Amino acid sequence: MQVNRVISDVPAGWVDLQVNGFVGVDFSAPGIRVEDVRRATKALHQRGTGAYCPTVITNEPWMYEVNLGVLAAAMDEPDLKQHLLGIHLEGPFLSVEARGAHQERLLQTPSIARFDHWMQLAKGRIVMLTVAPELEGAEALIQHAVARNVVVSIGHHMADGPSIDRAVRAGATCCTHLGNGIANTLPRHPNPLWTHLADDRLVGMLITDGHHLPADFVRVALRAKGIKNVVVTSDAAPIAGLPPGEYKFAGTDVVSEPGGRIALKDGYSLAGSSATMEDCIRWLRALGILSKEELVQVGRLNPLRVLGFR
Repeated sequence: MQVNRVISDVPAGWVDLQVNGFVGVDFSAPGIRVEDVRRATKALHQRGTGAYCPTVITNEPWMYEVNLGVLAAAMDEPDLKQHLLGIHLEGPFLSVEARGAHQERLLQTPSIARFDHWMQLAKGRIVMLTVAPELEGAEALIQHAVARNVVVSIGHHMADGPSIDRAVRAGATCCTHLGNGIANTLPRHPNPLWTHLADDRLVGMLITDGHHLPADFVRVALRAKGIKNVVVTSDAAPIAGLPPGEYKFAGTDVVSEPGGRIALKDGYSLAGSSATMEDCIRWLRALGILSKEELVQVGRLNPLRVLGFR
């Protein structure tokens, strides 16, 4: 968490808390270099994203050993450090039932020791952690991560109300891509969506690319959470910015459709987005429910405040 920084420190533009990669650069792929991070960052900046959190998803254990250090090194580069707000670790402490594009065989039980090791590799640059709160050890990990100034977001889970409440009491403050990263079929009630929408302690992160969420859900989420508790994010996939076609992402085959939707080749689950923050804000603007000032709040001010910027 950037507890000693102010919002004016951040370059002009939108702020994205979840970017898996861009223009073919995959932050979770082997062989990534600082120059690759530079290329993705420049391309994002040209498209209106002033700053973002490079996101590392569930992967082979050895990948963390290399990639976290590369991303940390990129954050020391004079031309990059103002654009890179810290690493978002999405996984591997996620639910099998709600894993989405994350590979089941690579999911792990929450571990404080493993998290601390990765934090050391990242030179303390992990600022956000997504975890499934119903997993054994999740509550202890949340408390530990928060004590290290890491923002904890719950996501890719099937937790019930009491589990979510315990996670919040332990220090979780956000919901990663609210309305996604969840089973395709849910009981009418209770279900995690109602709990997320009803809990004023949780900030909801919404992917407003026009594919992840229908307009009606976005309208309801904005009314339930209120403008102060909503953050727009792109969840951009590494193949975002590339032509439509078939690609491999997160160890699985995915299809980028002409309309911009990215999904697993052999299933229904989405696999990130082809959008930038500018695309997400444009889609949200078209709904006609937020003012210009409110769009700036959900696309820049709120994400920075989630990270602790004053």
